[in-house]
Parts: sequence; C-alpha cells; structure tokens
Amino acid sequence: MSAHVLFDAPGPRARRRMVVVNVVAALVVAAIAAVALVLLDRKGQLDARLWTPFLEARTWTGYLLPGLLDTLRAAALAIVASGVFGLVFGLGRLASSRAVRVVAGAVVEFFRAVPVLLMMIFFYLGISRAGLLDPGDVPLVAVVLGLTLYNGSVFAELVRSGVHGLPKGQREAALVVGLTRGQSLRLVEVPQALIAMLPAIASQLVVILKDTALGAIITYPELLAAARRLGSGEGNILQALLVAAVIFIVLNYGLTRAADRLATRVDRRTSGTATAEAPSLAVRAGGDD
Repeated sequence: MSAHVLFDAPGPRARRRMVVVNVVAALVVAAIAAVALVLLDRKGQLDARLWTPFLEARTWTGYLLPGLLDTLRAAALAIVASGVFGLVFGLGRLASSRAVRVVAGAVVEFFRAVPVLLMMIFFYLGISRAGLLDPGDVPLVAVVLGLTLYNGSVFAELVRSGVHGLPKGQREAALVVGLTRGQSLRLVEVPQALIAMLPAIASQLVVILKDTALGAIITYPELLAAARRLGSGEGNILQALLVAAVIFIVLNYGLTRAADRLATRVDRRTSGTATAEAPSLAVRAGGDD
C-alpha cells in the first residue's frame, strides 16, 4: 500500500526556523500588549474603580447575564431555522427539476449577497410599521430572520457543494439498489455531505453567535447592548466591552470545541476499523478429483 503525502515533512533546519519565527512572533505580540497596557495606564483605564463593578453580583444579574441569555436565545433560534432553511434550499438546488433549481439558486444567491444588518433593519422597520407583532417581540424576530436568511443560504451552499464533492459511486450505488434520485439525496448523499462539511458548519455557527451583536443596532437587548448600557452607567465603557468580548471568545471557543468533538465522534462511527484483504484464488496442483 502506497501512502500519498500532500507535503514534505520539514527537516531539522526548517523546524528550527519555524521555532525561531514563532518565538519572534510571540515576543512581538507581547511587546504590543505591553505598550497597550502602558498607554491604558497613562489614561487611567486600569484603575481599580473601573474594574470592581464586575466583581459585584448586580452587574451580572442586572446586565451581563440577561444580555447573554438573549444572545443565546437569538442564536439558538437562528441556528435551528438556518438548518431547516439550508436543508430545504440545498435540496432544491440539487433537485432534478430545472425550475426548482433556478428558484432555489436565486433565493440562495440573493440572501447571500444582502448584508445581515441590512436585513435586520428591513425586517425591524417593516414588521414595526405593519403592526404584525407586539413591539417588544419585533427586535428578536428581526434578528432571527436576518440571521436565518443569510446563514441558511450559506448552509444551503454547503449542502450543495458537499454533495457535489462526494464520489459519484455513492449515487450510482443508491440507484442500483432501487432508490430514486430524491431518496438517494435524502438518505445517502446529504447525510454524508453534512458529515464531511461539519468543520465548515461549525465555523458558520460561530458566525451566527457573533452576528447576534448586530441586534444592538435595532434595540435588541443582547450581550453587547447590555455591556454598553452598563458602561454608560458606570463610566467604564471600555472595560464593559472588553468583558463582553471575553464572554464572546469563551462562547465561541466552547462552540468550536463541541463541534470538533462531534465531528470526531461521527467520524469514528462512520469510518471502518477493519482492513479489507483482496480475495485470493486457490488452485490445486493435482486438478479436480
């Protein structure tokens, strides 16, 4: 069995150069951080009075935790709705009917091209003026709709590209055993494509979580808006935004790690561990009895 190597393994000299480059880069980053801290200290931004509010329970119960819950609620709704949207229109782009493919493709390409913030503002103003919902629910609905249409379109494209990236033998085998074209897509090709695209899907989930912060523009009380209100009241807007940024980093890191573990578990369950041996033909020297 021959192994196909995508790139040459670095030698001792190349590894030493890589270590030197990494050390120099770390020193540069540390120097920039030190300069930033010195400048912040000169401006009085490191004073204890600006940071002590984050050690008080009222800061978390009154501002940060409610904002975090609203962020997670919008993100969860948008993730579920985007998944449904992506599967429906991803299958539409793979349909055997040309009309369905054209319509699905037009919808996907349109919403991929429109900025998320613009869609949020459009839905916020449109729903508010139409009086379709309670005014208190309009920001959440606008945020979820904007995130769903954009990220759902990205998911649809991931489904399409994932199916096209599968070996043609998968579809041919499904058709041979009697499945129709639609059954082959739903039962064989799309599940495999989703497994293959799990890293890209995980990256898009992080995008959804981060883009909930755009809801602050349309008065949705998510984490960023809560941090801004806290900073305005306490006079520590920079510190409040830094704490909110740390919370977002922790959330995104946790989401990425969870997606990586899911991808690893799925890969272990779907990949075989046994090695196949070529069948051998035994021929007796004495011929047939």
